[in-house]
Amino acid sequence: MNKVTILGTNSALPTSGRFSSAQVLQMFERYFLIDCAEGTQMRLRQANISFARIKAIFISHLHSDHFLGIFGMLSTFSMLGRKHALSLYAPKGLSEILNSPQARYLVGELQFELHIHTLPDEDYTEIYSDKKLTVHSIRLHHRIDTWGFYFKEKPSINVKKEAISQYNLSLDEIIAVKNGHDIHRPQGEIISNAELRVTDKPLLSYAYISDTAFFPQIAQYIQGVRLLYHEATFLHSMLPRAIETFHTTARQAGEFAKLAQAERLLIGHFSARYKSVEELEKEAKEVFANTVAAKDLESYPL
Repeated sequence: MNKVTILGTNSALPTSGRFSSAQVLQMFERYFLIDCAEGTQMRLRQANISFARIKAIFISHLHSDHFLGIFGMLSTFSMLGRKHALSLYAPKGLSEILNSPQARYLVGELQFELHIHTLPDEDYTEIYSDKKLTVHSIRLHHRIDTWGFYFKEKPSINVKKEAISQYNLSLDEIIAVKNGHDIHRPQGEIISNAELRVTDKPLLSYAYISDTAFFPQIAQYIQGVRLLYHEATFLHSMLPRAIETFHTTARQAGEFAKLAQAERLLIGHFSARYKSVEELEKEAKEVFANTVAAKDLESYPL
């Protein structure tokens, strides 16, 4: 199942019921850990997610409530006997931190290869690609360098079975259609790719936008996203505080979802001042009806 499991929904200060930022995205049997606050290991166990299945880790920025759990996580990977390589995508600076004597003492000698990829300074850049999906980093607007992440299924072209028989397509021609080409026959006949291929299905996509001031400019990069996670640290009545701390209100999260033409909005990164997040959900829904306030240890389908 393609889904995101939320491990923590709070902002800087965790509470007994809401941990700080971390989540696991599952797409096509690939497991990606997005941010890694303190307590992430505990939440992974509570969510019954195998540590061994984590393919890569994406860190949005170097505020402690988003990456402080990485030291224990890496150490645990080694203690559990991990052998396959791990890719870590993070802002400039984390590599130096992990290579410092203090971190080496805390983490110990890793029993697997750790590949650290520094996030690029560009506004929107592809940072990961495989046969099924791509991941782009999105530069956000926070107090320090911060990125969001956009996971998107790659389009695939399948050839209509009836077209293969009708036009007696060869293997080379079928491959050409899958690569998006028209078929050119020796006699001059041209068969359009659109006539031969199966109509494209809606593609799965997930965007993670956390820790940013309201930043409508980036909505262009994730148009039509299936599921959008956007921070909603404060109610709009606290807009001055949101502006001061470079965060977003629940109403602004709803406004952003409309701009991005998202199908669904998942809000999170709540201030610990809110014992209940119902008002935050209600406020976002006033602008964007298909909104849900994320809950710790809940999973949401893409």
